[in-house]
Amino acid sequence: MMKNCLFVCTLCLSLGFVLNFFKLDENFDFNEKKYGYFNESERIELLQAAKNMFYFGYDNYMKYAYPEDELDPIDCEGHGHDHDNPSNININDALGDYMLSLVDTLDTLAIMGNSTEFKNAVQIVIDNLVFKSNTVQVFEVTIRMLGALLSAHLIITDTEQPFGNMSIPGYDNELLYLANDLGTRLLPAFENTKTGIPYPRVNLENGVPSDCVNTTCTSGAGTLVLEFAVLSRLLGDPIYESYARRAVKNLWQLKSNVTGLLGSVLNIQTGEWTGEMSGLGAGHDSFYEYLLKSYILFGEIEDLEMFNEAYETIKFHLRRGRLKCNNGSGYPPLYVNVHMKTGDTVNNWIDSLQAAWPGIQVLNGDIEEAICSHALFYFIWKKYGFLPERYNWNLRVPEVMFYPLRPELIESTYFLYQATKNPFYLHVGKEILQNINTYAKAECGYCTVHDVNTKELEDRMESFFLSETCKYLYLLFDEDNHLNKHASKYVFTTEGHVFPIDKRFRVKPWEDTQTEEKEKESVTKVMSVVNVADNSTFNCDTIPDDRKHFLPLRSPYFEQLQSAIGID
Repeated sequence: MMKNCLFVCTLCLSLGFVLNFFKLDENFDFNEKKYGYFNESERIELLQAAKNMFYFGYDNYMKYAYPEDELDPIDCEGHGHDHDNPSNININDALGDYMLSLVDTLDTLAIMGNSTEFKNAVQIVIDNLVFKSNTVQVFEVTIRMLGALLSAHLIITDTEQPFGNMSIPGYDNELLYLANDLGTRLLPAFENTKTGIPYPRVNLENGVPSDCVNTTCTSGAGTLVLEFAVLSRLLGDPIYESYARRAVKNLWQLKSNVTGLLGSVLNIQTGEWTGEMSGLGAGHDSFYEYLLKSYILFGEIEDLEMFNEAYETIKFHLRRGRLKCNNGSGYPPLYVNVHMKTGDTVNNWIDSLQAAWPGIQVLNGDIEEAICSHALFYFIWKKYGFLPERYNWNLRVPEVMFYPLRPELIESTYFLYQATKNPFYLHVGKEILQNINTYAKAECGYCTVHDVNTKELEDRMESFFLSETCKYLYLLFDEDNHLNKHASKYVFTTEGHVFPIDKRFRVKPWEDTQTEEKEKESVTKVMSVVNVADNSTFNCDTIPDDRKHFLPLRSPYFEQLQSAIGID
């Protein structure tokens, strides 16, 4: 209780405002008129604008950068692994000289219905992709490369072809074989660790480097199950899934026996936490995401039990502010960083990766809570034009200024729109799209924003901009897309790749003891969880009508949060 009181007092002083929660101020009508309606013709224009944004980046990557991993959009060049500076993990963790931006983007081409370019890109990958002697991060190569290869393979082999004709004559599972090849090269990371939690990096030819560190983060080690288990179940080989699940279970066993929280960094040999901060941003975010999505995709009840326990623990120890998002008095709900052993607040910042948390809350059916979580990050974006990498909520200023075109805020915006159909979220998407076009567009692509205050740019376009940011913007405005009409049939990975919720993935081919009846039962359970589009999930509260037609965050709280961030 004391830590919450101290927090509220600090927040009260830092925000410096007083609000009558039961009196609608003069801005009510203005905000309702601004956000309460979205013109259909404008939606169609923005759909085209999102498509144009993607192809401006993609076409220039293919023209100036391929076969390098990424595009330098100012110099109109490409770059790959930094061989001159092996310790440059900012580049080398993700870039392995494997045509990253092309591979990462395959399913975006399909989702946009471009069968010609999708087939062309797949053929390029089949003909040219090889894995070289480069040291990369297990987490990054899994979510970007392995997930992309599997998603494209599943799209090609889908008998229904829901995105148009993406089948390739003579296709012989080449992308699946490439995924198997890559997965095999990642397995040494799981060997020779006393905890079963993988090394953070691996050389794709020679295994774990002799100088590899023995520490890894929670999300890095615990966000592998979706890709590894899909690979296992497609191949009928349990090795990948067993290694990934062992890492998750062993991480779970290392949570605090006092709070139930996990830290951020641990030693994979001793199991000791070297980083004891617990939060929802970098180092943690996708770990919780994959607990829930793993249950949805595979129907493993243990995954859901872990997620439910984690979710309640997070809300108890990390959440500050009033009890309800849209009711009562008090300060805006905020999830803070705490000490894993005590639950005490350890710093005053949140980071941009935490903007994905509202999307997870939507998937869990906690829509009202997601509305408030999302609104905080939207107002930070609104104030600076972008989302700074780290924001100090006490001082109300960015601490880490850059924005590398991350997708997390638009991802949550997309999921909240699908859950509520509130036009407010189309307005948010419009602002995001326009700001990127206005401030981040360069000669041949879109740039990392070096400083959200000055809008100074860096000459780098990371692969996730095409794979995720553009994809979610496009889907937000594409009402008729197959993914939007059949949301309950797919799961997005943490890199935005799509996996179908398919009965194949609720059967372990190496276990012949499973019965057909158990398979059907698992399908039924999982399908009941994921029907976000029509708000019929087992955990969804009914969304009040005013949240569908007016501001999702009631006007007094809307104005309160604007004031809290310092927006006039």
